Amino acid sequence: MLSSSLAGLLLQVGLLAGVQPAAGQTSGPQPFDLSTISLTNSRWMDNQNRTVSYLKWVDVNRLLYNFRSNHRLSTQGAAANGGWDAPNFPFRTHAQGHYLTAWAFCYASLRDNECRDRAAYFVAELAKCQKNNGAAGFSTGYLSGFPESEFAALEARTLNNGNVPYYAIHKTMAGLLDVWRHLGDTNARDVLLALAGWVDTRTGKLSYQQMQSMLGTEFGGMNDVLADLHKQTKDDRWLKVAQRFDHAAIFDPLAAGRDQLNGLHANTQVPKWIGAALEYKATGSTRYRDIAKNAWDLTVGAHTYAIGGNSQAEHFRPPNAIAGYLQKDTAEACNTYNMLRLTRELWPLDAASTAYFDFYERALLNHLLGQQDPASSHGHVTYFTPLNPGGRRGVGPAWGGGTWSTDYDSFWCCQGTALETNTKLMDSIYFHDEGALFVNLFTPSVLKWAAQNVTVTQATDFPAGDTTTLTIGGQPGESWDLFVRIPSWTTDQAEISVNGEKANIDTKPGTYAVIKGRAWKDGDKVTVRLPMTLRTVPANDNPNVAAVAYGPVVLSGDYGSGSLSSMPTLSLDSVRREGSGGLTFTATAGGKSVQLKPFYDAHGINYNVYWTTQGKLPA
Repeated sequence: MLSSSLAGLLLQVGLLAGVQPAAGQTSGPQPFDLSTISLTNSRWMDNQNRTVSYLKWVDVNRLLYNFRSNHRLSTQGAAANGGWDAPNFPFRTHAQGHYLTAWAFCYASLRDNECRDRAAYFVAELAKCQKNNGAAGFSTGYLSGFPESEFAALEARTLNNGNVPYYAIHKTMAGLLDVWRHLGDTNARDVLLALAGWVDTRTGKLSYQQMQSMLGTEFGGMNDVLADLHKQTKDDRWLKVAQRFDHAAIFDPLAAGRDQLNGLHANTQVPKWIGAALEYKATGSTRYRDIAKNAWDLTVGAHTYAIGGNSQAEHFRPPNAIAGYLQKDTAEACNTYNMLRLTRELWPLDAASTAYFDFYERALLNHLLGQQDPASSHGHVTYFTPLNPGGRRGVGPAWGGGTWSTDYDSFWCCQGTALETNTKLMDSIYFHDEGALFVNLFTPSVLKWAAQNVTVTQATDFPAGDTTTLTIGGQPGESWDLFVRIPSWTTDQAEISVNGEKANIDTKPGTYAVIKGRAWKDGDKVTVRLPMTLRTVPANDNPNVAAVAYGPVVLSGDYGSGSLSSMPTLSLDSVRREGSGGLTFTATAGGKSVQLKPFYDAHGINYNVYWTTQGKLPA
């Protein structure tokens, strides 16, 4: 806990300067600032609350331990962390950037001063570490929990200790950028620009071939954060540095639309694609657009499980190989987090397509919502989401101190990205342009749209129910259009009503329904009904192996403490809904009755997601 006097001092010195808005789009709908959207009571808000509770509890000085130690400053009596932040772990301090981002998101969306103060304190202490580089023997601007000599070994291709140093630097830079962006913290700005300057100086000494060779080691989203810094500062220097991190071995095949992902470490690649999307928006080069779009198309089409996750044992497998890779170590959560970021960047370039947010909804609802353990007051998460027969959440990697993440002994990559996921659950519900509002996700929330002098309140029990209601409040000014995503999974009975009267508009699944040019009034209600039906999600490589979904919700069999030695055979024609509402179904699998429930609620049990199927689902 920070003292009120220290917090006040930090705010005086660091939080007074305004900054540019977040990296925007060259065209198409724009995202709303996090400060304009808030969640209301829901499963989403529960996830957020658990994560915020942890962010306000964790000992900031423990998180600073490795930075202070490496930069030859006192660790102030703090204990060292374990897991991926232990003092001897190769890429220690990779996680702290996620904490900075999550604190920034927490303040932006909730105006929570404790999260603000923690971010400000942490950044001020990083500034002290960076200023002590002379005494520590480091170059100007360097900032990390491991010595700068790791980069010399990386450049010489002699690094053999498992470190991925630019991966860690990327996380720190991204966290600093978010604190600058959302808090206006000038300390964060100065530390970030000095660290980016160090990256420029270091990489500027390398030839193209040396740089490309070095990029064979995971480097996170260095092109992403530097392109974003270019957008923030309008300084072309940072775009030039970003482009040094364009990895030709990955970009060239993707630019040509070739799927050469098999065998690649999946989460090493996805951040590069996000960078390509931002570089397209900075340069207008269609090559960058093609790289990002082709990567998305190939990954979603040929490498993605029914729940929206991808990869097995952290790696891409051959195209369309789904049924052959249903293991305990499927669906690394980091990949999905980054695929959602990529989706969010690409959709505005083709805003008529619902495919992007159909995927976003699928992955967020079925993978990342359930990644968090609802029994954990600190929102602990699982690393992989097992899809083997009789799988169980919380069966994590051997490293890190356990099956679920912990307070101080894990610090996995997936724990860090989960902090971000669960503090920005509202960021993609709504988008806008000058004369239109886009509703992409059906999540209980309130939007304050200052440009139109309105609030939009979305009330829904989706996906348990098929209806959401948007209530317009305030004193609307000029007329504007309302675009509502009609998902591809719904039926041709989807409908939209305004103030109880059915609107005469097209609601074809897989399109955006549009209410054009309405002069909205305070109290107007838009009701969106999206009928749900049972459907199968077949594995690409075996149509007889499939998951079962109801609308957007992937269902899983509840096997309690029982085990499965092989994939059960599900009689599709036996699937029946229990009662007239809710999302519980019964079915016959392997000759025995089994309950099917939403996979995001499959906690504390052994479950089954993919089945050998026979027959047809009831109409």
